[in-house]
Amino acid sequence: MGKTGSRDMRVTLNWLKDYVDTDLSPKALGRLLTMVGLEVEEIEAVGQSLHEIVVAEIVKVDPHPDADQLALCQVDAGGNQSQVVCSAPNLFEGARVPLAPPGVKLPNGMAIKESRIRGQASRGMLLAEDEMGLTDDHTGVMILPEDVTPGTPLSETLPLADWVFDVSITPNRADCASVMGIAREIAAATGQVLKRPSAEISESGPPVEDLASVTIRDPLGCPRYAAGIIQEVRLTASPFWLRYRLFLSGIRSINNIVDVTNYVMLEMGQPLHAFDYNRLRQNRILVRRAEQGEAFTTLDGETRSMDKEMLLICDGERPVALAGVMGGLNSEIFAGTKHVLVESAFFDPVTIRRGSKRLGLSTEASYRFERGIDLEGVTTALKRALALMTRLGGGKMATGIIDNYPRPYSPPVIDFSADKTNRFLGTRISPDVMKGYLESLEMEVQETGEKHLRVTPPSFRVDITREVDLMEEVARLDGYDRIPVTYPRISSSEEGEAPELRLRARVREIMVGLGFTEIITYSFISPESADILGAGEKSPLRSFVRLLNPLTNDQSVMRTSLIPGLMQTALTNLLQDERGGKLFEWGKVFIHTGTDQQPVEKTFLAALMWGIYREKSWYNQERRVDFYDIKGSAEVLLKDLGLQACVFQRDSGVPGYHPEVSCAVASGDVRIGQAGRISSKVTEAYDLEREELYVLEIDVQALMKVLPDSKRFEPFAKFPAVYRDLSIIVGGAVESARIVEIIRGEGAGLVESVHLFDLYEGDKVGGSEKSLAFRICYRSKQGTLDGEGINRIHGNIIDRIREKTGGKLKEG
Repeated sequence: MGKTGSRDMRVTLNWLKDYVDTDLSPKALGRLLTMVGLEVEEIEAVGQSLHEIVVAEIVKVDPHPDADQLALCQVDAGGNQSQVVCSAPNLFEGARVPLAPPGVKLPNGMAIKESRIRGQASRGMLLAEDEMGLTDDHTGVMILPEDVTPGTPLSETLPLADWVFDVSITPNRADCASVMGIAREIAAATGQVLKRPSAEISESGPPVEDLASVTIRDPLGCPRYAAGIIQEVRLTASPFWLRYRLFLSGIRSINNIVDVTNYVMLEMGQPLHAFDYNRLRQNRILVRRAEQGEAFTTLDGETRSMDKEMLLICDGERPVALAGVMGGLNSEIFAGTKHVLVESAFFDPVTIRRGSKRLGLSTEASYRFERGIDLEGVTTALKRALALMTRLGGGKMATGIIDNYPRPYSPPVIDFSADKTNRFLGTRISPDVMKGYLESLEMEVQETGEKHLRVTPPSFRVDITREVDLMEEVARLDGYDRIPVTYPRISSSEEGEAPELRLRARVREIMVGLGFTEIITYSFISPESADILGAGEKSPLRSFVRLLNPLTNDQSVMRTSLIPGLMQTALTNLLQDERGGKLFEWGKVFIHTGTDQQPVEKTFLAALMWGIYREKSWYNQERRVDFYDIKGSAEVLLKDLGLQACVFQRDSGVPGYHPEVSCAVASGDVRIGQAGRISSKVTEAYDLEREELYVLEIDVQALMKVLPDSKRFEPFAKFPAVYRDLSIIVGGAVESARIVEIIRGEGAGLVESVHLFDLYEGDKVGGSEKSLAFRICYRSKQGTLDGEGINRIHGNIIDRIREKTGGKLKEG
């Protein structure tokens, strides 16, 4: 039922041309698709650098005299014979193979030279498909058709030159997850007729009803299930043209039967699955819901636990496939398979989406079923697959197909107004043109009055259910670029800008001025983030709002911290060899408050620094980011915002931070955030163990409570300052901030500033002590200070420091 892989649709130009005629260049076609809503992210040229590789006939094969694994091949490349040493196991006389003569450069960059291999001359190289970038097959040299002429360039022998379009499919356009769907868009946009793949089948076996049966116990989960049987099929490698298209589409070749299921899925958008008929017990199919806790082993060898909302495909005794997602190991096609039962079904998108997300298992099949496939196209795709399988693998096709269809499709009928559409789009498109647009998309259109239509969308357009959906189709085909630009009338508001928005704009200016780069990360994170940060059981960091339908387990809860997003971004930058960085984000966190309750949304500012702060140069040494860089950034930010009374207090209990290199940021009694180094446990969890990362977090709501309403200008000092230095020895546990607090408290309102200019820890003081030196600036706003008065105040400060800290003046 498909392989895990990319969700963009990779489609080749040659494949598209099978179903729609176009002479547009690849670039023009890419722009056309983008303008109709299918964004082409990349256009890649493939198979266009092989013109120097030629067809050669192997005239003779002899064993290498000095190497058991090598052979000496005499090859004829159009009248020019030469010897090539080759190790491929599939060499035989008369084979046509690709030859790269000396001087050729292969797509992988290898330059072919004339050489001697174990003493024997070798002029060129016989090539496998992967060596030419055609497929991933390296089982032997590529065997070409017998009728190709030696000496002919390979590019003239096979249709190798192509262009691959990487198309981004929006979730509502499930019909475009196929070659036919994209070709249909091209046909509608260019006025061409869509051609359809052949689905003619030749039935020569017994009636299918005598060979198998299909029972659907859950018609809501499976409204339609069709099956066909081929007996005496021959399992082989698929022909090159099929493997080449699969490879360019990003799917690995398995064998001719499995490859056809993948080919038709890509071609028509209908996932298929092939069962080994002989391994289906009682030769029957039963579609039912799984039992809670029921175990099932899928094709990837993993045993998975089911729940009652998942849908299983069973034979007469046991599950054989997880419906719409992946087949089972117990019924897969293998080398001994002779009879094949091919499934083509429609499964409820919600059921498949829930099962896929619950198991964390996403495949090409589930991707299509989750978005809704064509309910009416189930049997057409089945017949197409059966026809290709018998063409490539022989065998006898059973007469008829099983088509269990308990809930037939009933299309919506939508009334459509041309005038309303023109008002909505701001256009002047005539009703006849609109009718033509809709009919080109295979919609049934009836005129019900002047400028009124009644539209029935086709079954493959599951996204069209309302009149506004039809308006979008008209806009797409007429051209988004042709919709006139108009501006809404906006009247001025008497209300000013919200305070938080003004604060955000100012914070952005300051942070950018400090050299930080703003980022925006996903609001969805992994629930493991709380464990990584070391949050306690009752920590708000564990109060997750869980998503009902997460994209992945790593994005299954709403974030309770901005740190995980910053860490992931830092990792991405480091992987791109960014040796240092300064990032910040302004965003919301979401705290769960109870079932059926709205979460609490809190706005935070978070900043991150790491790596090289200053590069090494001829005039200074390299310096890495440290704690004081993040603390300094916080000081500059808060001071520029007008917050003067800001303190940094030791705090060892913040989850995710290093307990010895972190602090709380406060203003008075209000805690507004924290700053410090991220703990080694966290950096290891994010594969950042080689880096020291420093983070600042600010609670915006708490900050707004303490910010002054406006900044006030302080007049320049009129009177001179008096400076005094103070050098004191204190215990190692005494913080400098405590001493600064004492100085200001005992300064009689005359201390203008306190600056710590020296720290000493060493042999000249006790092992558990340190020496701190401060410069104190005294100034009065009323007059010139008296020296004796300052000496008195300074002495009081020294006495109080001794009293409260046990410190002593440094001698000398």
